[in-house]
Amino acid sequence: MKKKSKILLKILIGLVGLLLLAAAVGWLIIRSMMQQPEPPPIPIPSPHNEVEKDEYGELLPPQVMQFEERRPNFFTFVIVGLTEGLNANTIMVGAYDVATNQAYIVSIPRDTRVDVQRNNRKIVSAYPVGRLNGGGHEGGINRLKYEVSTLVGFRPDFYIRVDYEAFIRMVDAVGGVELYVPFRMYYHDPYQNLYIDLQAGLQTLAGADALRFARYRTGTAGVSPTISDYQRIEHQQQVIAAVVREVMRPASILRIPELIGIFNDYVYSDLTTGELAWFANELRRIGGTNNIHFYTLPMAGTSGSPMWYELADEAGVLELVNRTINPLVRDITTGDVRIAR
Repeated sequence: MKKKSKILLKILIGLVGLLLLAAAVGWLIIRSMMQQPEPPPIPIPSPHNEVEKDEYGELLPPQVMQFEERRPNFFTFVIVGLTEGLNANTIMVGAYDVATNQAYIVSIPRDTRVDVQRNNRKIVSAYPVGRLNGGGHEGGINRLKYEVSTLVGFRPDFYIRVDYEAFIRMVDAVGGVELYVPFRMYYHDPYQNLYIDLQAGLQTLAGADALRFARYRTGTAGVSPTISDYQRIEHQQQVIAAVVREVMRPASILRIPELIGIFNDYVYSDLTTGELAWFANELRRIGGTNNIHFYTLPMAGTSGSPMWYELADEAGVLELVNRTINPLVRDITTGDVRIAR
């Protein structure tokens, strides 16, 4: 019996050794792929020249631009989560400062009014307008980046577009996420093919249920409450923080190739595989979710009926942007933004 136990122990030690060797080899391969991105210059219209604009306020060629000096090793992103259709229900601006190992994510409420000329001036319409006007995916992203810039005062460097399938696969790849569901979330909408039934309490949610948690807003009367868009934003941020916690676990080093594969197959981005690998390594260097800071763009109120626009608070926006995601060596000022009132 003792002999069998020793043989079994040797087999286990051998298997652990093989796993560690595979992890080391995999990590060396990943490190060889890493490439730090080169952020583009930040263009802003020159105040000394008149420029022609289209019906949406977009600059037309020839664009007379000046390029602002930017902070070194400071990267910005627009992160957009798409529904099954074209709606960009989740819009965030992220930033990462290499010097301080601090990351920031600022959520923009989907109903925020932007200074454009179309009938529906909610920022949630930016991506579909850009896409349906003949620009395709790139047109949608460019339109969204432009409208985000009117709110935050700069055009984000990169983009990451995530749809439902990508979200589910990423959460499942890290083994699910632990989340506290504050109350029973029950809602059934056959027109959206949406069925949510999550029990209250702390639990580990697989990808599909984590998506339902992030999407939940309207509850079935008499069973579950309806929440505000701000509460839904908080839930989305909690999911992101939970995914980051899982990725940062030492055992997750084995999952990095799978996560990069999911990004390549299901996530649209202008970051290369090598750049994604570099950011994955930087994420591990951050050292914990305490160094990832979540905010929501400050609002001054609502326009009321019939459109119910959320109206950004210019002073609050400028304070938050300059404290967190501003990539310039100078402060963003009133002259850099176009806050719709």
